[in-house]
Amino acid sequence: MIVPLESQRPDAIERLLDDAFGVDRHARTAYLIRGTVAWIPALSFAVVDGQGALIGSLQSWPVVLTQDDGTQCPYIMVGPVAVAPAHQGGGHGRAMMDAVVAAAKAQGTAPLMMIGDPEYYGRFWGFSAEGTGGWRAPGPVEQRRLLALSVDGRAVGGAGMLGPDISVIA
Repeated sequence: MIVPLESQRPDAIERLLDDAFGVDRHARTAYLIRGTVAWIPALSFAVVDGQGALIGSLQSWPVVLTQDDGTQCPYIMVGPVAVAPAHQGGGHGRAMMDAVVAAAKAQGTAPLMMIGDPEYYGRFWGFSAEGTGGWRAPGPVEQRRLLALSVDGRAVGGAGMLGPDISVIA
């Protein structure tokens, strides 16, 4: 069952993320992009099993593309999409992605962005690397894996550095 992520205990979320991605996950480029800002509750989801135990989480974060001319374009970074190893392959990640894309469209949010597999995220939700070729990240990333999805028709693109949106208090 999909529930708001804020309904789950923070220590349970951290434990799930460690189990899914390893305890060294904080060194990944995605963490550098997000910085220390808080995730967005209205766009963050969990999957719980029949007994109410947390088996999946998806967080969304306010980020910006600081363009080379200094202007900032807001984006919402989706991820990590985490599912407990014993429950992977059951469609839980896909269900959380369906929920976040639907919620973003309903709310008319800034475009979504993520680091992910373009073949998978493009096929199911329309994420694309088109328009992200000028983006840079504060750590290593394959350019083709910087993906974006406009949920309200806003243009995606520009050239600049991705980072946390410190102007947003979530």
